[in-house]
Order: sequence, then structure tokens, then C-alpha cells
Amino acid sequence: MASLLDEAIAAIATAPGRGGIGVVRISCPDPASFIQGLIGRELLPRRATYTAFHDAAGQALDEGIALWFPAPHSFTGQHVLELQGHGGPLVLQGLLERCQELGARLAQPGEFSRRAFLNGKLDLAQAEAIADLIDAGSREAARGALRSLEGAFSSRIRALRDGLIHLRMLVEATLDFPEEDIDFLEAADAWGQLAVLDGNLAAIQTQARQGALLREGLTVVLIGQPNVGKSSLLNQLAGYEAAIVTDIAGTTRDTLKEAIQIEGVPLHILDTAGLRETDNPVEQLGIQRTWAALEKADVAVLLTDAQHGVGESEADILGRLPDIPVLTVHNKIDLTGESPRLAGEGQEVWLSARSGLGLDLLRRRLLELAGWQSAGEGQFTARARHLDALKRAAGHLAAARQAGRQLEFFAEELRLAQDALGEITGEFTADDLLGVIFSQFCIGK
Repeated sequence: MASLLDEAIAAIATAPGRGGIGVVRISCPDPASFIQGLIGRELLPRRATYTAFHDAAGQALDEGIALWFPAPHSFTGQHVLELQGHGGPLVLQGLLERCQELGARLAQPGEFSRRAFLNGKLDLAQAEAIADLIDAGSREAARGALRSLEGAFSSRIRALRDGLIHLRMLVEATLDFPEEDIDFLEAADAWGQLAVLDGNLAAIQTQARQGALLREGLTVVLIGQPNVGKSSLLNQLAGYEAAIVTDIAGTTRDTLKEAIQIEGVPLHILDTAGLRETDNPVEQLGIQRTWAALEKADVAVLLTDAQHGVGESEADILGRLPDIPVLTVHNKIDLTGESPRLAGEGQEVWLSARSGLGLDLLRRRLLELAGWQSAGEGQFTARARHLDALKRAAGHLAAARQAGRQLEFFAEELRLAQDALGEITGEFTADDLLGVIFSQFCIGK
């Protein structure tokens, strides 16, 4: 790692394409050659300087604002030079090539954030929150990512780890001094402390699942026989004519995906080919894709015609579904004269996709099936790897509780729980995992 940190890196930090402003960013151990070679004059720390940017012959490549952030008071913890010029692709590419002439190499995706992590400017959860903030699909997701970037998630994890460390200290003290008359564990209420840690971890898990929903969203697949109104329901949820709707059975031949938001939670709604026996090879391919989409779904919405209800064909579909939550929607109540309602402990909804009656009931049930609770002020985003680490930590705490007075096993399970939590913030993270995480970032971040 030390050799990589000794290299200067450069990248275009603004989005590809034309724009009014473009930024080239450099992170390096020594900025002198870049400041001299590009600007030819001294820069004051953290002071915007309007200047020309020069090529090797001293000719101006562009003009704009130069900013120098001396180490360690910068995003990466190294010297960082930002050149804010005009946003033309050729102009920015010329500046980037000049940086390479002066000794910088092209930055890899996420390498600026990785250097910030390696230099202790951010922990791993905060670094990931940068990418989440850029990719946020809703205002709530952006707020959650910002809170993670500010350290809301990390501080909860660190507090939990501190409690684990304190409990480990008590257990290992008892192991080191077994001849002492004082039982450290009983005196310090070690099992009471373990129960508190269990409760705190469960609370973080609940909030992290909410954060993962904000980030990842929910994949909902609409299924059913042809002509039950799947495409009409997709159009109502999307708010525009996303799918073609006709009275001809089998109109939808391929999977159509539409992204919507409900209370800030992204939902990926998939309209699929009607499930029925058919000799049409194109329709058969669409049906195969329907079943493939269900393997990756979070929720399946089975549509039926409210005039007929759930029959043998729907029962056959239900019997073939993977182990995911299923919501049965009885559509076309505008033809039956029924009112919108929930039944079957909330597993059945009566609505009209044509008129929109009952659509709010469906939206609410989808969020409830996902386990969503209204976002609070302390909401943060989380990733699948965070949920996995929290689950493993909970498993180790449960094993510690079962170990009881077998103190060697008790202490080992506490250590493993601490290590699992450390993976979230990066205290215990393999280098190859870091490469995977930061490779998903934007270049220039």
C-alpha cells in the first residue's frame, strides 16, 4: 500500500460530456512539479486562484480556478490540487494528459476515496456512503447517505464495538486470574452487559435493513394470466403509459421494468408476460423470462380478475413460486362494483388498475411487506455486506450467550463478533475486499 500511496494520481472528477465547468483532480505526495508545470506560480493553501493552465511549451490549455489543499488537510489526506476549468471534453482531456506528462498516472475508480480511507480521513462505511450519495435514487436515500457520510452509522457501530471490547476485557481478566476470589463477571454483571449489547445490535440491524431498502429498493414482479391488468397496474404505479395496454391476450411478450418511489423507497416494478400454456415461441420465451425474474424478486404480486377470483390457474402459479412474499391483487373492481379493501391478513387487495381505486392500499402493503417503517431523522443507508456482518455478529453473540461459564468459548465468540463489526468500518478488512468495494466508485472519487 505504501508504494501505491507514493504515486501521484489524476482524474477528471466531473461527469462525462460537455458542461459549463469541468474539474481535474490530482492527489500526490508532492505537489510542487504540478503547481509549477501547470500554473507556473505559487498557490496559497485553500485559496481560489484565477489562472491559466499551461502545456509543456508554456501555452495556455485553459483558464480557470486552481485550488491547493495541503496534506493532511484534504479529502485524501495527501496534497490535492483541483483545476476548475471549462467543461469541454477535449479541454479536460488536454489537462489530464498534461498531468500525466508531469508524473501522475490515471486514477482507478474510487482511488481518491480509497486513499482517504487508507489515510484515516474516512472509515469504510463513510467511504461507501460517498458512492451511495452519488447514486441516490430519492431524496430520502440521499439524506440517508449523507448521514452515513457524516458518521451516523459508523458511530453506532463503534459504540457497539466499544461495549464488546469492555466485555471481552472482563472475560479475559477472569481467564488470566482464575485464582482471584473476586469473580469479575458476576461483579460487573457480564451477562447483563451481553443482553444490552444484544438489544443494541438488534436495533442497529433493524435500522440497517431500512437503510438497505433506501439504497437498494425493492424488486416487485407483476404476474398472472394474460389480460388481468398487469400492464394497466404498471402504468398506474408509474404515472404514465409505460406499457402497451390492449384487450388482446399476450400483448406483453417481454419483461418491462419501471422505477418508482413510495415514501422515498425505490421500487423496481417488473411487468411480465402472462403465464399460460401457449404454442407461440415468442410468448414462451417471455414466460421463461417471467419465471427467471421471480427468482430475483423481493415480492411477487399475483393479479387476478375480481370477476373470477383465484382459480386453478392462479393456484398452479402460486404452487410454483419461489419462497418470497406474495400479494394477491383482485383487479377490475370497477366492473364488479366492489369497494377497495384489504383481506386475508393483508395478503389480498381489491382495486381497479384502470381507475386507480385502491392503489394506495397496494402501495402501503408493498412497503409493509418489505418491512419499511417511516424514515426518521436518524436514518442512514446500508449495504448488503453491512447486513451480512451484522447478522454474523448477532450469531456470535448468541453463541457467546450459549457458552455461559465456558469462558474460553465466551471470549472467542465475543472476539469474532467484534471482528464482524470491524468489517463494516474497515478495522478488519482484507485488501482484496477493499479492491472490490472501491472499484464500484466513480473515477475521480
